[in-house]
Amino acid sequence: MATESPSNIVEFSVSEISNALRRTVEDAYSRVRVRGEISGYRGPHSSGHAYFALKDDKARLEAVIWRGAFGKLRFRPEEGMEVIATGKLTTYPGSSKYQIVIDELEPAGAGALMAMLEERRKRLAAEGLFDAARKQLLPFLPRVVGVVTSPTGAVIRDIIHRISDRFALHVLVWPVRVQGETTGAEVSAAIAGFNALEEGGPIPRPDVIIVARGGGSLEDLWGFNDETVARAAAASDIPLISAVGHETDWTLIDHAADVRAPTPTAAAELAVPVKAELQAQIASLGARLAGAISRAVERKRQGLRGAARGLPSPDQLLALPRRRFDEAAVRLGRGLAATVAAKRARFDARAARLTPHMLRQSLARRRDRMTAIASRIDVAAGQRLVRRRDRLGATVLRLRPALLERIVRQRRDSARPLARALPVAFTRIGERLAQGRTRVADANRRADRASDQILATNRADIETRARLLKSLSHEAVLERGFALVRDPDGKPLKRAAEVSSGMALSLQFSDGDVQAVAGGGGKPRASKGGAPKAQSQGSLF
Repeated sequence: MATESPSNIVEFSVSEISNALRRTVEDAYSRVRVRGEISGYRGPHSSGHAYFALKDDKARLEAVIWRGAFGKLRFRPEEGMEVIATGKLTTYPGSSKYQIVIDELEPAGAGALMAMLEERRKRLAAEGLFDAARKQLLPFLPRVVGVVTSPTGAVIRDIIHRISDRFALHVLVWPVRVQGETTGAEVSAAIAGFNALEEGGPIPRPDVIIVARGGGSLEDLWGFNDETVARAAAASDIPLISAVGHETDWTLIDHAADVRAPTPTAAAELAVPVKAELQAQIASLGARLAGAISRAVERKRQGLRGAARGLPSPDQLLALPRRRFDEAAVRLGRGLAATVAAKRARFDARAARLTPHMLRQSLARRRDRMTAIASRIDVAAGQRLVRRRDRLGATVLRLRPALLERIVRQRRDSARPLARALPVAFTRIGERLAQGRTRVADANRRADRASDQILATNRADIETRARLLKSLSHEAVLERGFALVRDPDGKPLKRAAEVSSGMALSLQFSDGDVQAVAGGGGKPRASKGGAPKAQSQGSLF
């Protein structure tokens, strides 16, 4: 039998003691602020709640942020961040642990944020996102400027006003929140959206992007330190200007952007030049260009004048060709005469061989030759017939009479074709003689035509050369009313200075020569146009 130990201690179930402890803890620590380092943070759960722990060098406190409170946090918790959590303590009966339910979460001072920012900056710099080699140059004169900022703040008004003053152009504004938890995602989406616009689409694609925000505390600017914003700025194909905060404020987008401006107004000045200054510069360059062109033309003109002074006169340039032409003209006349004589001699030599008398003599010689050949053929045929007859007689004497008769008959039969062939041969010889006469007559006619054609060609050539010689001769100039003045030796005089008083002159006109004597000096006299004109002041009589 079991013995019962008497006791006055109240018995509790596990649930009762757990609930009692929970009420006691929640009543005693309904609102607390705890400072510690985040440990075991893996991001929000699929349910939207976040579970992690706060620790220091001696203790560890479990923590939870419910989904509703997590969406209201000003910044995202990260592993190793030192924070100050505000909430209430409670217990979790399922594992007999106490935990803090966090309502608000803030960094444990600027030092912690700066340490986290420096660590993030070093990590992104190690990836090459901040390298100067990958930064793009800003366009000199963009057509469209994209601005990523709040549409209701003073920043966008300052940017638009500054751009309108400097060089009015198209400005596209992508509205975003510039403070709060969604800042990083909205700014990254805006940069990517501007880059996704197509050239020539309904919405023009910006040539440069300005990401701008006014000044504020480190917590206010924390959205621009988001890693996604830095990566979006580094990946932008459009040149990007960062103008976040004041000149002393630095964020991660300032390192990743192509150009960092100290203020939003300075960003507008960097993006757009001053139209009036450009116009003044263009006017200055135009004036310099006009002056340079004028000076270059003057230098060229002076060089041309110097070259003209260094060149010889037209008379000097044409003197040697003119002399060569005169000599060639003289040689041309003699050459034409010699060529015509040589051609005529060759033609006469050939024509002499083609006269009718020569042809008749040749035909007579051929006819005599044919007659002689025919007579020799007759004599030879008779002699051959006699020889064969003698041989036949000798053979007949040796043979029997019957055979002799047969041989005589055969010989007679063989001699008949020969006798018949002789008239035919003579007939053919006559035909050939007739054909020879015909060919000789045709050759005479062709020779006559050829000689006429050669004479006509030579005559036309001589006439052409004569016309050319006449056109190049000074006599054609005399036909137009000019006169050629010669000295007593027959030498042509070209200038009035060569004429002396009392000199006997010969004036050649187109229809004859006139003798004259110079009555005055040969000094030249200026014409009305200012150029010297060769005219004697004396008289000819």
